[in-house]
Amino acid sequence: MTATAPPAAAAAAVALPRLGQPLPIFEDTGCIYLDYNATTPVYPEASEAMKPFLTAFGNPSSAHAYGAPTAAAVATARAQVAAMVGAEPGEIYFTSCGTESDAWAIWGAVQAARKRHGAGFMPHVVTTAIEHPAVLGTLASYAAQGLLEFTAVPVDCEGLVSVAAVEGALRPATVLLTVMHSNNEVGSILPVAELAALARQRGILLHSDAAQSLGKVEVDVTRLGVDALTIVGHKFGAPKGVAALFVRRGVHLERLLCGGGQEGGQRAGTESVLLLAGLGAAAAVVAAELPATAAHMAALRDSLQQQLLAGLPPGTARINGPSDAARRLPNTLSIGIAGIQASALLAELSQQLAASAGAACHSGGGSVSAVLRAMQVPLPHALGTLRLSVGRHTAQADVDAAAALILGYVRRQ
Repeated sequence: MTATAPPAAAAAAVALPRLGQPLPIFEDTGCIYLDYNATTPVYPEASEAMKPFLTAFGNPSSAHAYGAPTAAAVATARAQVAAMVGAEPGEIYFTSCGTESDAWAIWGAVQAARKRHGAGFMPHVVTTAIEHPAVLGTLASYAAQGLLEFTAVPVDCEGLVSVAAVEGALRPATVLLTVMHSNNEVGSILPVAELAALARQRGILLHSDAAQSLGKVEVDVTRLGVDALTIVGHKFGAPKGVAALFVRRGVHLERLLCGGGQEGGQRAGTESVLLLAGLGAAAAVVAAELPATAAHMAALRDSLQQQLLAGLPPGTARINGPSDAARRLPNTLSIGIAGIQASALLAELSQQLAASAGAACHSGGGSVSAVLRAMQVPLPHALGTLRLSVGRHTAQADVDAAAALILGYVRRQ
């Protein structure tokens, strides 16, 4: 018997839900989903692309008939992800998650510098005070092991970092700037292109975690000038457990995971073809729909913000993040409501409204998040901060109902 490539997914008998149309799971659950910054639903196009690889099982590193179709699927996904960020396919390396990509960028740059400079050299890394724990936690761990020193540059009250402040933190031993493209809690978009230009002038590598930006705003590695970029699938319609790291051609990062020769010998581990098929399909959706998706999200975010501000008692609400809409993600509304506990509101409404009081993947209790502390958000507003994030499959009815639920809770207090 001869194995053949899995057939392309047949056209669905019923049209797949598109931009602005709710998914069946939302209708079945009956809970409004405004937590896209925590994770997105798997887009229908990604689900369809994955189906053939529930049965097509070949190892993509194998040269025989079973490996060929899975190898082709990995190549397709690589090209789709590359196109989404304006890269070449050979600059995309698949990983398991954003945390791995961040850790690899940091480890790879630091270890390469240690090899170049020899024994006794202590690499220095500059970052910001509002980075995801995947970056700050990794830096703290490596620093505790004596592998590097790092400086976390403060941000202003809008969650923005200045190029001058970053420049002031540089040292002769600085080998890496790692600065997120946008913040996961308040949506501030950081000046990555300007920082990349500064880094190039100083002979320093720049890595950016773009997990929250992809699918919401343009992320083009050439225009940004970054040396490495973290890409996280479940933030833009792909399944969880699959991500990537862009590494600019000519940039050398030491390997984090050693072993087999997968990913051009740079990242060991057999690729999950099933997940990669979904990642590639989601990337293709982002590339095709971004302007329309961004406009859709911005309109819903603005509507939600207007309804809440109009209905809340005067002086109780504070919008966290940049006042300039061009410097804030189009889907993200971080609003602090003095006089309530956001965690209590979300607990009471948990079966009706899915949202977050902080970064959902590391939330806990009612403590003020490190991001809001870094921005010096007043305590009453910080404790009452809700992060409401819309997405591709959010509808106007969702934000209308969510506003009514939140305002109703506030009035009952």
